[in-house]
Amino acid sequence: MKKIKQGDEVVIVAGKDKGRRGTVLRVYPDERVIVEGVNIAKKHQRPNPNAGVPGGIIDKEMPIDASNVMIFNPATDRGDRVGIRTLEDGRKVRFFKSNDEVLDS
Repeated sequence: MKKIKQGDEVVIVAGKDKGRRGTVLRVYPDERVIVEGVNIAKKHQRPNPNAGVPGGIIDKEMPIDASNVMIFNPATDRGDRVGIRTLEDGRKVRFFKSNDEVLDS
């Protein structure tokens, strides 16, 4: 089970976007994540009339390493570490390490 999943709200803890919050759009198998509105790069795009793609310079969200993000804890209003535990019924759930609150319902 991964500690960061698609749809989680995260806080960036390192890099040029440190302190910004966003939603995880995609998680790659090599432990990188794409966060909405974070780590934006300029991409020069060639036009493709067959696909209806205009040319020009576009802003593109690039992956950031999962070690540079923490899941946002609304109870403490900041980023928090996450652990994994097994419940009595055999389900694995993620929980915040600061207050033992379960993320997954």
